[in-house]
Amino acid sequence: MLVEAYRLIDELENNKRLSVNKWLRLIKAFNKETAAYAAEKAIRIRREIYGDDVYIRGLIEISNICKNDCLYCGIRHSNKNCDRYRLDINDILECCKEGYRLGFRTFVLQGGEDPYYTDDILVDIIKAIKTDYKDCAVTLSLGERSEESYKRLFDAGADRYLLRHETANELHYKKLHPDNMSYNLRMNCLKSLRKIGFQVGCGMMIGSPYQTDENLANDMKFIEEFSPDMCGIGPFIPHADTPFKDKSAGSGELTCYLLSLIRILKPNILLPATTALGTVDAFGREKGLLSGANVLMPNLSPVAVRKKYSLYNNKICTGEEAAECLVCLKGRVKNAGFHIVESRGDIKLI
Repeated sequence: MLVEAYRLIDELENNKRLSVNKWLRLIKAFNKETAAYAAEKAIRIRREIYGDDVYIRGLIEISNICKNDCLYCGIRHSNKNCDRYRLDINDILECCKEGYRLGFRTFVLQGGEDPYYTDDILVDIIKAIKTDYKDCAVTLSLGERSEESYKRLFDAGADRYLLRHETANELHYKKLHPDNMSYNLRMNCLKSLRKIGFQVGCGMMIGSPYQTDENLANDMKFIEEFSPDMCGIGPFIPHADTPFKDKSAGSGELTCYLLSLIRILKPNILLPATTALGTVDAFGREKGLLSGANVLMPNLSPVAVRKKYSLYNNKICTGEEAAECLVCLKGRVKNAGFHIVESRGDIKLI
């Protein structure tokens, strides 16, 4: 089993593709030995392209108001216990001002699918950020929109768009989402983003309810074929005010293994060590970096609203000032053998 796993990891490195069956065998072969073998390759590959640099993104959670009712999400529309908020353009620009002072050169605007943020409003926000901070990138993570909407946001100056596919299996998708949400729409949105010219990110939760090894194999095949510029994966963490409140959290160790495989699959990918990974494991983000990740996303949102943006329980860094969090993070990254750089952190072409 171990020998076959090593052979499959070598094949992945050499060919940058595997059949779904081979992805499944590689996932089933997960253990400490295969994870260590994959991580060693991932670190070497990542250092060949990015050295020891770690890129930071300033995360601004612009709204926890959402029209959707995803079964796993703490800000789902039907959660009456959620204390709702939204930031206006002045709030967002204040976050950017503080972030720029601290050395952030990418701002990530993330939020629920809040109907308040029309194309006109988002275009004004994007243009204002790009006018004030010409050397910075803007990443959006605002869910499903029309192709025309995405085009307007891109033309306004947005550089990247992160839209997790959540699962590459339609039946599994239906188990995670209400009936009015569509797997095909999610996939078509990703295709539209790619067509328009965004740097595009996809991703999924590891250990989400009803997820099987076969589902994960399909996810890895989708990542292989879609070839995203970014990929955000993190362990599923339950939220007390959702239908999945009693489900078990996903594995940080398996997440790190898959991070390594994704790095081997696509050597130049921008790969975050997510907040969720740091939530299930006190050293999760460091372990993510030591598995091939090269991006961190500290929170620049106003401290007063951070606890309100609760996608899952026990989220880390909800009460710290951005500056304090960054000082701590720099030390932890250095202790792991890497260093944070002041950069837009665009994907490097190879």
